[in-house]
Amino acid sequence: MGLSGCKVEPTIAVSDMAQARRFYEGKLGLTGARDLPDGGVRYESGDGTSVHVYPSPKNAGRSPATIAHWDVADTEATVSELIDDGVSFEHYDLPGLKTDERGIATLGNVRVAWFKDPDGNILSVS
Repeated sequence: MGLSGCKVEPTIAVSDMAQARRFYEGKLGLTGARDLPDGGVRYESGDGTSVHVYPSPKNAGRSPATIAHWDVADTEATVSELIDDGVSFEHYDLPGLKTDERGIATLGNVRVAWFKDPDGNILSVS
């Protein structure tokens, strides 16, 4: 049994659903929002995955870690597209983690970039 064969879905708490929808739909380009009984929405995100965004003002933006990640075909192109759509990327200069001028870090052969939603939830692409 266990969970290894089960679909997993990032669940993101936000303080303002209207503002969150403008960000997730308008800036990230997520489509197919399906309204849910909890007042949130589920966005289909490719390959049978989805992202659940729901209202929870007390918990929005409270995690100091990445809560959702998208695997993309081309990190540089995706970062450029998101910057053009108004997304700001994080910049880090830590031991073992340094981002370039656009916010992209090279970790071995992987290129990763982090950004925040309006509540400060940390998201990433690579």
